Parts: sequence; structure tokens; C-alpha cells
Amino acid sequence: MRSSLPRAARFARKSVLIAATITLAVVASVLAPSVASAVGPVPHYLMTAFTNSSESNMYVYDSANATSFTQVRANAYTPPSGLIRDPSVLRHTDGYYYIVYTTNWTGDTIGFARSADYVSWTFLRNVKVGLNGATGSTWAPEWFKDSDGSVHVIFSASTTGTAGQFRPYRITATNSDLSAWTSPVALGIPANFIDSFVVKVGGTYHNFLKNESTKYIEHATATSLNGPWTFTGTGNWAGWGSGLEGPALVRLPDGRWRIYFDQYGQRRYFYADSANLNSFGAKVELPGLSGVARHFTVLREDAGDNTAVPTGNRSLRSISVPDRFVRHRDNLAYIEPVSSSSSVTARQDATFTIVPGLANGNCYSFRSVNFPDRYLRHYAFRVRLDTNSGDSVFARDATFCGRAGLAGGTSTSFESYSHPGRYLRHHNFEVRVDWRTSDAAFAGDASFTVSAPLA
Repeated sequence: MRSSLPRAARFARKSVLIAATITLAVVASVLAPSVASAVGPVPHYLMTAFTNSSESNMYVYDSANATSFTQVRANAYTPPSGLIRDPSVLRHTDGYYYIVYTTNWTGDTIGFARSADYVSWTFLRNVKVGLNGATGSTWAPEWFKDSDGSVHVIFSASTTGTAGQFRPYRITATNSDLSAWTSPVALGIPANFIDSFVVKVGGTYHNFLKNESTKYIEHATATSLNGPWTFTGTGNWAGWGSGLEGPALVRLPDGRWRIYFDQYGQRRYFYADSANLNSFGAKVELPGLSGVARHFTVLREDAGDNTAVPTGNRSLRSISVPDRFVRHRDNLAYIEPVSSSSSVTARQDATFTIVPGLANGNCYSFRSVNFPDRYLRHYAFRVRLDTNSGDSVFARDATFCGRAGLAGGTSTSFESYSHPGRYLRHHNFEVRVDWRTSDAAFAGDASFTVSAPLA
């Protein structure tokens, strides 16, 4: 129906309504809690490497973007004897990190160690692969987890020592703790290839490996891990030049693949990206690691989901014990009964300023309101209040990513950014970051209500 009001009156009324709407929107934005935008799972990239300065000590690095790596720990692991060349890292279903590595220039063993936190490592065992005896060489073991869940180690072996004709083989774990392995099985690759790194996309296995004759990294594909393999990229197919070794791949969040490789003669490290594993872009030097790191692998882990968390001053109420809130006491975190009638100190200790994560702004950090230079962080998996040291290790350990509450409803859970799979939870009223289990008790203990601040 057409309005009977004059055009000028209709325009004036419309202007008033628009102004009122804008005013209400501004008021609402001021009164509404600050909420960070949801961006989906947040990746971090863990690297294990030996270095140009030492073949007997493993270094650990971490990155938020798969390009700029910072050192987590130098000399993180030294085996009881022999070398630790070519360390390859895996996160297993038990929550532990495992490395497999070259134990020496000659011999028929590969070494295994594990860690709960990728900082402190424990030697597990040397495994004799039984291929080539003391005079042969067993090099460059790499983890490969197939789509059916089976866990393999692919390594290169020569029967005639370091100058011999290397071939890739695999062994397969026969138990869940990775302590028992099959006999070696040849992959079906011709002689004089080394440093196999395998990934699987759909039903196709992609093998990137060094041709020892030409010193190029080449590309072969197969529909079975045992072959037959078809070489689809030979010679200088990618335009990276020769004198390359140690390929390692990781998948980026946008679906592209990144390959890393070592131009060992010049002590320089590079990466290149691909959308389909068949064609790659130009090589780009890896900042900060050329001349330092050697033959490494990179493990991508994702923390959090698309759950946004209100920022600003907040308190965290336990879902499983709803009269208790997260608080710090004597610099350790607990859940304790706190209410509006509690002392000012108790209410302040149970109030935190939720800010963008120190290690990644898409996650969150919890800053104390009464000690503004201190944050909740985990140390040996116990959560404590510590002064921000400004280093990258502290930043990672003080960063947590939001997830839809494991207990359901409107609850929120917080996954460790530095150790995905571990969650902020209370156990015997102490706050920890623990490996997730599937029981309802863990879900309740790892779920919180982000509530109005107690102080």
C-alpha cells in the first residue's frame, strides 16, 4: 500500500529510524562481550633435525606457518651411543611423539626414542633390520602411516657400505606400542635411490627420493606401497637443480603440499609448494635454518576448532564441579569454590583477562588480573601462573585454542596449542593439560563455562 504521508515527511521518518538503528547497533557493540573471530583449527609445525655442528644431538624447532621456525630446544636428545642423523617424528595414537633415526654410517640398525612433550626424550631401542650386517649401511628411516592405520618405517639400505647401491625398504609395526616389527620388504624401487619420503593421496602413493647417480630429487607414484612404481618426475623435472637430498613433505591447511630439501653441498635448505604433487613452484630458501639444520621432518598438528571465546576479563567455571572456578594459588592453578561472597583476593585469583594467544592470535592466553605480567601456562603438563619470559617456548605453552565443549551444551574446552590432543582439565582439583580420553569424566573435567568475571 502506498503511504499517504508527503514525500518529505516519509523521508524524515526514515532518517529517524535509520539513526535509531545505528544508535542501537553502536550501544549493542559496546555492551556485547568481545568475541574473537572463529577461524577453524589452528596449525603448528614441529620439526626434528640434526645439525651441521653435531650428528649426535637432535634439535627441536616449531613454527606457526611452516616457514619461520624457532628453536624449542638444542640438544634435545642424545642417543646412548652412535649417531642421530635423519630423525623423523611421528605423533602416535597413544599421545607420545616417536622419532626413528640413523644410528651410524654403517651397520644394520635404526634407533627409536619417544617423548611426551617433544622436549625431553627417552631412548627406547635399536632395531636390527637384518638386511646387510655390519659392513652395510642403513640410512634415512622415515615414518609412514597408511590410510588403514598401519605404521611403517621406510629406510634406505646398502649391502656394500656407504658407497653402495642403496634401495628403499619398509618394516611394519606389528603391535600398538611400536616395539615389534616385520622383516624388511623391498619397495620395488631400482638400485641407487635413497631418502624415500612417501605420502598418500586418495589411492595413490607418492614417493619423493634422491637419485644417487644424478643427485636430483625425483618423484614416483604407485597404487600399492610395494609398487610397481612409475617415475613421473625425473632429472631436473621440478627445476630445483641437483645436489639435493632429504626430501620431507607436509600438507598445508589450504590443501597445498610443501616439500623441504637439503642442498647439502652448499649447506642450504629450501622448500617448494604444490597443489597436486605433480608440479611445484620454485625453491625458496628456508629462513634461519640454512647452514644449521640437516635432513629433518616436519609434523603438522592442529589445535582447536571454530569455537570463538569471549575475550576481556572472564572467569572459568567447571562443568563437572559447578561451584568451582579455575584460580591460581601459590602460582599453581586449581579449581576451587569461589563466589561473590569470597574474599577479594580469591575472586581476583579466579579472574583472568582472555587475550589473543601469545603464540597465535587465533587462539587465547589467560592473563592474571592481579598480576598482569603473568599468564597461565603448562610446565611438565601442570598448569601454573608464570611471568611472561617473552620467549617462544613460553608463548606456546601459554596458548590455548577454543573447542566446542567436550561435555556438550554451551560449554567450552581449551586445547593446548603446543601439544594438540592435550586439554586444559582438572584432576583431583589440580589443573593440568592431559591427553584426551574418550570417557565422560574427562569430557566434564575438560569443559568450562566462560562466565562473567568474579572480580
